[in-house]
Amino acid sequence: MPNSMNFHSRKWVKPEDLNANQSLFGGSLLRWIDEEAAIYAIIQLGNERTVTKYMSEINFVSSARQGDIIEMGLAVVNWGRTSLTLKAVVRNVFTGEVIIKIDKIVMVSLGDDGEPKPHGYTSVTFKRDRVPHRLASRRANDAPPVATVEDDADPFADTL
Repeated sequence: MPNSMNFHSRKWVKPEDLNANQSLFGGSLLRWIDEEAAIYAIIQLGNERTVTKYMSEINFVSSARQGDIIEMGLAVVNWGRTSLTLKAVVRNVFTGEVIIKIDKIVMVSLGDDGEPKPHGYTSVTFKRDRVPHRLASRRANDAPPVATVEDDADPFADTL
């Protein structure tokens, strides 16, 4: 059975993203992956104090060139008491080639004291109902209504 991978973000490879070989600089790609994982985990854990704890082995299997568009996919591997473990795949939109796979990215929810904080969740949501604590009152009073997705289905899901 294929794993569901969510490809929400795309990046356009520009001259400032290139290495000396005129291909995508690995540091730029890793920065984008880390940011994508953080955003995803913040939304899932409802805590903006979420940090990257660990990334497993990184193996670049292909690259991208200036003008290419890449897309980043994430999927939940495991829910911990204070953490969320993700896997990531980045592929070239034009060629379909996988650029990199990361089997494990561990994101940890922190409390105000900077220590790991239990999050209390065990499943993915796409309803945007997990609002960080400091924003909860603003969300309830000032924010426009959140569009809901039926049955927590992700309209951007892809199989890989």
